[in-house]
Amino acid sequence: MSADPRSPRPAVRRHALAAAVAGLALTLAACGGSSGHDSSMPGMDHGAMPSATSMSPTARGGSAHHDASMPGMEPMAGGDGLSDSQDGYRLTSADSALPAGRKAAYRFTVTGPDAKPVTDFAVDQTERLHFYAIRSDLTGFQHLHPAMATDGTWTADLAALAPGSWRMFATFTPGSGTGKGTAFVLSRTVTVPGQASRTPLPAASSTTTVDGYTVSVKGALMAGMEHPLTVTITKGARPVTDLQPYLGTYAHLTAFHEGDEAFAHLHPTTTVDGDHGGPDLSFHAELPKKGNWRLFLQFRTAGTLHTAAVTLNVG
Repeated sequence: MSADPRSPRPAVRRHALAAAVAGLALTLAACGGSSGHDSSMPGMDHGAMPSATSMSPTARGGSAHHDASMPGMEPMAGGDGLSDSQDGYRLTSADSALPAGRKAAYRFTVTGPDAKPVTDFAVDQTERLHFYAIRSDLTGFQHLHPAMATDGTWTADLAALAPGSWRMFATFTPGSGTGKGTAFVLSRTVTVPGQASRTPLPAASSTTTVDGYTVSVKGALMAGMEHPLTVTITKGARPVTDLQPYLGTYAHLTAFHEGDEAFAHLHPTTTVDGDHGGPDLSFHAELPKKGNWRLFLQFRTAGTLHTAAVTLNVG
């Protein structure tokens, strides 16, 4: 009597089972090898930003839970930064207004779920905390690394601010506590008194210039989806290959959304190898909202920090 064709023979069943087990092992091995993370300048208009010739020193400390020497491995900050609190952590400040037209100190504290000031921060791109100031029309960008006092009070020494509404962002990763290893971005608004004139956002473009350098951006971005973004830097039509490390990488890229000032930090993936970076730089880009975003690219050559600004439209 012949075997039922619908029932595989024992040998066939054994081979099929062995193949399935082997396939599962390969899948688990691939999953186990994947990365856990996929991921100041005072210009008062939308034109080319002036350059800074030096970096102010920042107090360092805390435990580094992420290797800043490996671009793209830092934790990606969650949310759009438009709240002053998240998961029990809060950005607090007594400064609701700052003077116009002159340098000003903005003081703030990060408190934890226990309502006490946080003083232990992990290092992210060589700093324990990154601070940004941006006006509501996305002008006046400043990126600072403030100093923290022993009581947890941070002081950001801002360049002169133009009248208007400003948003102050702090990005950080707690080095201990319930938020240990989690990247946060929190913000508060301040008012700078005076007659405020709104500067229209420049049209979307793939190129911009600053200090004689041409910066070109390539990448078709879709809201809420991660896409590769490539930045190419040239000077006099020649590729730039003398970029120096800045914050542990060759360029720092920050984006703000037109209309609500939502924040995004685009993480670099280009490996750092001495003072000869460029001309091409790669980033992980994930912008959460459709519309125009103003990108600020900071890079350093011959000890001078340059800040280029460009508008990108995200579909």
